[in-house]
Amino acid sequence: PAAAEEPLSAMFLTGGLVLSQVTQITGLEPYIVQNWVRRGFVTAPKLRKYTRRQLSRILIINALKGALPIEQICQLLTYVNDTQLYNAFVVLAHTVDRDGFPMPDEIVPMIERSLPDYHEQAPGDRSRVQEVLRIMLTAWRSAQLQEDAQRMLRALPKSPSIL
Repeated sequence: PAAAEEPLSAMFLTGGLVLSQVTQITGLEPYIVQNWVRRGFVTAPKLRKYTRRQLSRILIINALKGALPIEQICQLLTYVNDTQLYNAFVVLAHTVDRDGFPMPDEIVPMIERSLPDYHEQAPGDRSRVQEVLRIMLTAWRSAQLQEDAQRMLRALPKSPSIL
């Protein structure tokens, strides 16, 4: 999680990010972020500055929106702190990019390894975070596979059907 934390810490030394910085980091158009704020998916910035928590939430929504409706993503995010979740998710995504997507019986141990410094504030917090991360990881991989399938479809030659 420290690897995910360092770049974020430096960006927030000035007290927050303005919309143009958020859109540069996320690759989203300003109107999308503003729409998410208007619809209540992200809290409104204070004094036009987005916090680390808001950026984490935007990044999570953006990563998962290809596989889950935004309403469901936001429902997942009500279970845990967005910034801690984002940090653990970055570690998991990096591991998957490096090692490939794990077999089903390897997912939970991999998630457990991504939470070495996690301390429960209430009984059951750790298992809730693990379950949310498992859902997020599966949805993220699903979105990647869907994008791959779309790319392959676009690459098919335009020829008449043989059927």
